[in-house]
Amino acid sequence: MMRKLLSLTLMALAGSTAFAGGYRVSLQGQKQLAMGHTGVAVVNSAEAAFFNPAGLSFLEDKFNLSVGANALFAKTKFQNETYNWKNSTENMGTPFNVYASYKINKWLTAGLAVYTPYGSAVEWDKDWEGSHLVNNIDLQAIYIQPTISVKVSDEFSFGGGPIYVTGSVEFNRNLNRNLTDENGNRSDVTLDAKGITAWGYTAGFMFNPCKKLRLGVNYRSEIIMEARGGDAKFNDIPLIAQGTYSDTSFDADLPLPAEITAGLSYNITDKWMVAFDYNRTLWRAYDALVVDFANNVPTSYNARNYHDTNTYRVGTQYKANDKFTFRAGWYKDESPISAGYFAPETPRNDSMGYTGGLTYQVTKKLGIDASFLYLHFDEVNASYDHYTESTVVNGQPVISTIPFSGTYKNTVFSPGLGLTYSF
Repeated sequence: MMRKLLSLTLMALAGSTAFAGGYRVSLQGQKQLAMGHTGVAVVNSAEAAFFNPAGLSFLEDKFNLSVGANALFAKTKFQNETYNWKNSTENMGTPFNVYASYKINKWLTAGLAVYTPYGSAVEWDKDWEGSHLVNNIDLQAIYIQPTISVKVSDEFSFGGGPIYVTGSVEFNRNLNRNLTDENGNRSDVTLDAKGITAWGYTAGFMFNPCKKLRLGVNYRSEIIMEARGGDAKFNDIPLIAQGTYSDTSFDADLPLPAEITAGLSYNITDKWMVAFDYNRTLWRAYDALVVDFANNVPTSYNARNYHDTNTYRVGTQYKANDKFTFRAGWYKDESPISAGYFAPETPRNDSMGYTGGLTYQVTKKLGIDASFLYLHFDEVNASYDHYTESTVVNGQPVISTIPFSGTYKNTVFSPGLGLTYSF
């Protein structure tokens, strides 16, 4: 049970853009979020440091700064009509981002991106029907990404840089469906891993075949998150099981999938621009999780069977006047979870995002950006078929596979505010 618990916990940690409940929500910039989170071929602000570092060298000003934050409200409802099970979880997160660029000379620009693709929590009712899979998760991470951008000509640029990730996770679940201590309290375990670090890189290019059209491609590498010496603490263990469930530690290497984004932007007029992004995420990296334990516990191999996914994004921007610019967008995001692997740690299904926002230019140098996102997930009836539990039949231990199934309905709403400054 402990090996199964740890593997599920690490899966919750591993999603590269996961938030509360495992939702794959993109919130890496107010202007670009308002345009459906397009941006690989858009040069709007220092947000290009995330979307495509090659675009930084096309910014007109010498110094550019974009700072923003979102309030993320996520809600998941669970129901199993057969057994009359009902539960829900409502969570809030506050992801933020800081982007800056400085034009060193006509052809070289340096940039820095700091953002939080993790930073929320999932908290189901304690001892609920799915507590043998999860009670709660608290997940946090910060990405730090220095970049350079090289302008080869007015038509072509390239850029990139390393990505450093630091984060932590705390996770709690019951040991199984029935184990209690002598006072009737359900036995559970809390996992805590701090100081998890990883390195990766990003690289991209932009090409302007004509004045109105811009093309862009950006790649982010697979990143290996290294959890070392995480703590597992057991609670309310009956005397008869304390020899089995004693505090221990674990190590694991967690692959975060590579992704590639290609897109274009087109200026229909001097005031009106449209953009399209196509994203391919190589989730097949999650074929299995391998977890090594202390105290001579055997290595655990856990199949995941994730598949690659596509995200399609469309956005538009209209500059009404010198003070106001309006934006809107839409995207469709596919879920990587295969049939039979749908767990309440990451209950996400195919989704569609609806976005909008605006910029109010206070002065020529300073602007206020606002955005909102409504993310609707398809209601899904799904199961997790890989939970096993040991029982005794006729005096012999028998390992049984016990599916956990039900209907999940998820929604996310996120308003955001930011500032842009340039000179």
